Amino acid sequence: MTVHQISIFLENKYGKLSQILAALAEENIRIIAATIADTSEFGIMRMIVSDPQKAHQILKENNVSVNLTDVLAIVAKSTAGNFAETLAHFTNAGISIEYMYCFSINGKAILILRTNNREAAREVIRRQNLEYLCESDLVKI
Repeated sequence: MTVHQISIFLENKYGKLSQILAALAEENIRIIAATIADTSEFGIMRMIVSDPQKAHQILKENNVSVNLTDVLAIVAKSTAGNFAETLAHFTNAGISIEYMYCFSINGKAILILRTNNREAAREVIRRQNLEYLCESDLVKI
């Protein structure tokens, strides 16, 4: 039910992002979803990729500060109302959403989210019969 996400600490330096992406490109790593949160001095790039373990290894070998993080991938309709309804299930269970990003494909939104309690979030997904994707599902996209 969980998906491995690559989290990269990025210095705000000219060419740093291009350098990281080039290293992944050399090994034919496909980016499925990505987001960057930044400050004036650094950013955190989060990515769902075709082979997270291999990407993690490549980046470590290139002296990039990188972590593998478990996240959830929930399928929803591409409307604010449906996003709110979906996230309300977690809120009602006392689960905080630490961060979220999404992408759309074939008329559906895929919400990538990290919660403060992954096991409780999994239980919400089961109880509410929410549609989710596994890592193997995302790689097929």
